[in-house]
Amino acid sequence: MTITALKATVHPAVEGGLLLEVTNVSLQTASIVSITFADPSGERLPSYVPGSHLVVQYGSGVNAYSLTGSGNAPFEYSISVLRVEDGAGGSVAMHQLSPGDRVHVSRPRSAFAPVSTATHHLLVAAGIGITPVLSHARAAAERGTASSLIYVHRPGAGAHMAEASELLGLGLTALVECTDRDSFQTILADQLAAQPLGTHLYVCGPTAFMDSVLEQARELGWPPSRLHSEAFGAPLLDEGEPFTVNLVRSGIKLEVPAGVSLLDTLENAGKVIPNMCRKGICGECSLSVLRGTPRHRDLYLSDEEKAENTTMMCCVSRSKDPELELDL
Repeated sequence: MTITALKATVHPAVEGGLLLEVTNVSLQTASIVSITFADPSGERLPSYVPGSHLVVQYGSGVNAYSLTGSGNAPFEYSISVLRVEDGAGGSVAMHQLSPGDRVHVSRPRSAFAPVSTATHHLLVAAGIGITPVLSHARAAAERGTASSLIYVHRPGAGAHMAEASELLGLGLTALVECTDRDSFQTILADQLAAQPLGTHLYVCGPTAFMDSVLEQARELGWPPSRLHSEAFGAPLLDEGEPFTVNLVRSGIKLEVPAGVSLLDTLENAGKVIPNMCRKGICGECSLSVLRGTPRHRDLYLSDEEKAENTTMMCCVSRSKDPELELDL
C-alpha cells in the first residue's frame, strides 16, 4: 500500500505541516510496528519537546501518535503504532506503510512535556503507553536527569524493551518490567512512597490505568503539580440532555439534540471547526464560552481550566444550562 499525500487533499489538522518519507518499518511486537519518517531531501526536522505527538494523515483521515525520540535536533521522527482492528482505520493504515511512502504530518505538538525543574522523573507506562514515556527517558538521559520506569504489559507484548533497558538499566531504581497486576501494584506502591522530593510522576496508558495510578499517588500525598498524564483513549459517554447554542458572532442559534455532539451540530450548520480526535483528548476543537456553564467531559482541560468555564471542547462537552453562548 502506498499512501502518497500528494494525491490527497491535505487535512486541516496537518495544514502547514511536513511532507515526510517513510525510511524504516520494523515490528516491535506481533501487534506494534515502529515507523520512521525523514525529510525526502535529508534536511533536519523541527525539534520538539519530549512527550510530543505527531498527527499523521491517512487517506482523508488523521490520527495522532507519540514520538519516541528525545526531540533534540532530529533528522528522523519515529512513532510506534498498536494495530486496532475495530478502530477508525488509522492504525491499520499505519501498519500498511512501507519505506518510500510519503505522508503529510503535522509539526510536533506537545501535551505531555516534562517539567524542567524536576530532579527525578518517575515514568509509568502500560502497553502502547510506552511511546511518550520512552521519549521522556531519552531526553532525561541526554540531559543527565535521573529517571526510572515501571512498564506493565502482557507477557510477550512489551515494546521498546531493549532501548528502555539501554537507557535506564535494570533494577528497582531504573527499569522495572511487570507482566501481572499484583507485582505491578506492589512495585508502584513502593516507588510512590519512596520517591525523593522534587520527583514528578508521568503516566501513560488506558484511562482506567492512569486514573488508578494517579489516585494512588494522591492518596500518598503527591501534590497535583507533580502529577502528569497523557490519555490514549476516552470512556464511553452518555447521550446528554438537549440544549441550545447561540453563536454570537454568527448571529444564529442551533439546537443540539441528545446523542448528537456540539461539534457535529456546528459542522452540520456549515461551521468549520478544527478537530482531530473527536474524543476530548487532543484539544483541537477548543471554543470560547461567553455565557452559560459547559458540562465538561474532555480529558484535555485541567480542573482549574474547567472551573473557569471560559473554554470547552465541543467534540464531547455539552451544556449544564438550557442555552450556551459561544464566541463563534
